[in-house]
Amino acid sequence: MSNYFQYDERLGIEIPVLELEWDQYSSTIRMEVLFQWEQIRGVIPDRILKLEKQIIEKQNKLDVEDDFLTACTLNSDIADLASIINDLHLWFRTNQDLESKTHH
Repeated sequence: MSNYFQYDERLGIEIPVLELEWDQYSSTIRMEVLFQWEQIRGVIPDRILKLEKQIIEKQNKLDVEDDFLTACTLNSDIADLASIINDLHLWFRTNQDLESKTHH
């Protein structure tokens, strides 16, 4: 299965890397990919919670920060974490698209 997934350092999860169109894979491969993806997908909510905690910590630091450059860095860090969360939400929903293609 590792041929169909690659670890994404930014997201902290493995993501599908498919060289062919979904319909070009055999039903066996598609089912194996979906099974593996479901396991990976299951950790996404926990990953999001960790990132949200990091955002809260940075927001708390930002609330009391007086140094402008440090405040800018904290704001940038918060924006980066929020972007990762957004991407994780998109990947989490990817399962629905793959399942519907499998049933056609």
